[in-house]
Amino acid sequence: MEQSQVQTQKQQQVLKQTTSVNQMQLLQARLAELPVTQLADCIKTELDDNPALEAMQPDDHYDDHEDSFDDLQGNDQDDDFETISEREERQSQLDDALNNLGRDDEELPIYNNGGSYDNRNELAYEPGETFYDSLTMQMMETVLTPRQRKIMEYIIGSLDEDGWLRKSTLAIADELAIYNDIDVNQREIEQVLSKLQDFDPAGIGARSLKECLMIQIDRREDSTMKTLMKQVLNSYYDEFTKKHWKKIQHELNIDDATADHLSEEMRKLNPKPGLALGGIVGGDTIHQITPDVYIDTHEDGTVTFALNSSDIPELSITPSFLDMVRQDQGNADSMSRQMREALIYARNKVDLAQRFIDALKIRRNTLTIAVRAIIHWQHRFFEDGDDASLLPMRLKDIAEKTGLDISTISRVCNGKYAQTRWGIFPFRHFFSDSYVTDDGKELSTRSIKAALEELIKGEDKTKPFNDETLAQMMADRGFPIARRTVAKYREMMGFPVARMRKE
Repeated sequence: MEQSQVQTQKQQQVLKQTTSVNQMQLLQARLAELPVTQLADCIKTELDDNPALEAMQPDDHYDDHEDSFDDLQGNDQDDDFETISEREERQSQLDDALNNLGRDDEELPIYNNGGSYDNRNELAYEPGETFYDSLTMQMMETVLTPRQRKIMEYIIGSLDEDGWLRKSTLAIADELAIYNDIDVNQREIEQVLSKLQDFDPAGIGARSLKECLMIQIDRREDSTMKTLMKQVLNSYYDEFTKKHWKKIQHELNIDDATADHLSEEMRKLNPKPGLALGGIVGGDTIHQITPDVYIDTHEDGTVTFALNSSDIPELSITPSFLDMVRQDQGNADSMSRQMREALIYARNKVDLAQRFIDALKIRRNTLTIAVRAIIHWQHRFFEDGDDASLLPMRLKDIAEKTGLDISTISRVCNGKYAQTRWGIFPFRHFFSDSYVTDDGKELSTRSIKAALEELIKGEDKTKPFNDETLAQMMADRGFPIARRTVAKYREMMGFPVARMRKE
């Protein structure tokens, strides 16, 4: 009987430790996902809710308070407290990752110059609502299950700047399983995508030019013109892309006036609905973007970076709560019931405060590690600011380089911005899929698109380049891609064939 009781007590001990670790992991994951502005709000809420947590004044000595609490945590009387070794192990893992990261970066001048940036006059702004903000606001007004909301958030984050979804539903399903631990099938993704395609502006979430235009046509009121426009896309799409309007007119058996009207209405459709979300909203209204990190490139090629900590205070344990917990040093038996209840309350609040402080430290270290790895990988881009300099880089690459989980890298990069010498960019701008040439050379799809876009925009519009010429020019620039690949990326970026670009 006694042995059975002892075994039961041991099982309870293991359960408490597991719960503690899980709570810490959840807190770390939650803080890692927050951009700096939301993190500041989260800290403020925590300060309001937990009297054992306080913001340090400039002349405070945080280490003294932390050491005092570390000593108290060695007390075995409360199994809910994390042990010193558990917390040291967490910190050691991040420290090891940071040290290992520097071993292959020694030849590149990348420095973390203090981890703080407090010049509020240098906040970056952009006009109007951001692409992400507009779609997120519409999502919040849509009836969705929590599961559907997570799927839609990921789809929105996967849209390109034109508002198109270039990834397949199968790829999204795989990424949701890998990055977000969500087991979802393609049918569920299709259902959520169809809801997203109801958002404004019409055409958002399309996977092809044809689908983008068809979504816009479907929004129109029923009419003869709507029917004709759908016929053009469904039956004469190839003729439409080549501007063969005479052939379309003949096939539809319509008169000249109707054909001209049809052509005019088709030209009103927007092949890049995402760009409509970049305009000014509400006249002179500006949308503030607060960078999570400032990356500066110096004339000698040195790259320095600093985390934005302007609104993030240093936190410590409230001394009065520490004093209350100290009363437990061998005096528990002589306490009154009221004093014991007060002690339990104090210990619980101190425990929660310490976990929050530890989680903030881990977030800062993790972000530092990720930013340093990104700068190292894309060092050339930070030197010249040219998208063509971006190398293929995936979440998996940064995860392997840092030794951190891919889910951790995904969280720490999601929704965050970096201010650079060349402008302000979302972290996702630095990531790109790869294209492998026939000779095995790996190129960034973003750099390919950037170079191709530059050629098309700089061409003589009276004599635009055809795809064969563009392929030759791309090869001269160091992008040996086939003509069909040029056509693929040209269409993905919304540029028509040379015939349609001619002015």
